[in-house]
Parts: sequence; C-alpha cells; structure tokens
Amino acid sequence: QVQLVESGGGLVQAGGSLRLSCAASGNIFSINAMGWYRQAPGKQRELVATITWSGTTNYADSVKGRFTISRDNAKNTVYLQMHGLKPEDTAVYYCNAGGLAKTFRLYDSWGQGTQVTVSS
Repeated sequence: QVQLVESGGGLVQAGGSLRLSCAASGNIFSINAMGWYRQAPGKQRELVATITWSGTTNYADSVKGRFTISRDNAKNTVYLQMHGLKPEDTAVYYCNAGGLAKTFRLYDSWGQGTQVTVSS
C-alpha cells in the first residue's frame, strides 16, 4: 500500500498564502506523477495541479499564475504553494499519487484531505 500524508491547510484571509505538503510512503517502486485536487461543498472534485516525476506541470486555469506545484523526488514529496488566495479557493485539498508499487502493480492513491478556508 502507498500512503499519502498531507499537511499545511488552514484558515487564511483573501490575498494570503498557504503551502501544502504531501509525503508519499510505503510500497513504492516508482512515482509517475503527483497532484493536488480539491472539492468544495456541493461540488465535484476538480484538478488543481499535477507534476510528473520529470517535472512537467499542469494547472487548472483558475489557479494559473497564483499556485505553484513542485516536488522533492528524494523525499517522495509534493508541494503546492498558493498565493493570492480567494474565497472560491475554499475546499478540501486532496493529494494524489500514481505509479508502480514494489509488487509491480500500479497504484493510484489518495490522501485524507486537508481543509483550506479563505475568508473574505
């Protein structure tokens, strides 16, 4: 099994910044990509940003220019630096990782989620 542990969520005023972290551990042979998704109350989970292990990034249009995803391959960790936060960014943020386990089976794992609340 592959476990993801997120941290860094919290309450911030509009215009503020937060940094989320997600560390992967367990039965990992390789990680192809990691990413952040979010789910606001009453809405479907949506992609925020992803990054491959070679560094290719992808962002939702709503966060481009404000959020930056990065990774530390040695620590199996991905970060999401969020600036210029808006009330509409309020959601539970989930970390996702996909790759190959030591059993040579593919995995697609999710973290437990971390709440980000932006007050106006």
